[in-house]
Amino acid sequence: MHITQLNRECLLHLFSFLDKNSRKSLAKTCHKLLEVFQDPLLWSLLNFHSPVELKKDNFLLGPALKYLSICWYSERVKVCNIEDRMKNNFQKDFCSRHENTVNDFLLEVCNRCPNLLSLTLSGCGHITDDCILLLLKNCPNLKTLKLENCVRITDQTLEAVTLYGGSLQTLHVDFCRNITQTGLERVREKRPSVMLRAERSANMIPDNKPEKNLMLEKASRKLVQL
Repeated sequence: MHITQLNRECLLHLFSFLDKNSRKSLAKTCHKLLEVFQDPLLWSLLNFHSPVELKKDNFLLGPALKYLSICWYSERVKVCNIEDRMKNNFQKDFCSRHENTVNDFLLEVCNRCPNLLSLTLSGCGHITDDCILLLLKNCPNLKTLKLENCVRITDQTLEAVTLYGGSLQTLHVDFCRNITQTGLERVREKRPSVMLRAERSANMIPDNKPEKNLMLEKASRKLVQL
């Protein structure tokens, strides 16, 4: 039996075992397989391993999406985690190539995936509080939010959880150095049913604002002069 003689249910099942690139390649072989590739039922779960993958045309984004993860485990993530004002020209150039990639992608998710249940972001150093706020507003059924090593995430995200995370059951903010203990306590107070985990976050050294660093430098100079 030729693969195209299988019914739609069987073809969807076969496609489900393939990665995104393989699905796209198979879809190019005939019209029937292209229709299977375009079936929303095939795209309830999406996993990405770098920002570059978000720009590929090998997946569909729509209301069927329930589970999304963008996990970037690379030495390059360390560059993104450096405070912008401390980056050299090479580091700034590297970040400029993908700085808005994840944020722009999540804005698309906000607009097209209202039924999202779970979001995991790891190593996404440029993701912002505003983006997470919009996602919580536009995806009211979100039950799981896991953020790891997302250095721009602050207590503003935690405040958004207290305001718009009505369906949230699990919240992880691990290794997010600009999260504070005060913000965590507020979530525990306002959303006691949420399973909250914040490994290292509130114990890490947060970014200092430029004016604070300037004050510290001036104080250090005075001590040296004395």
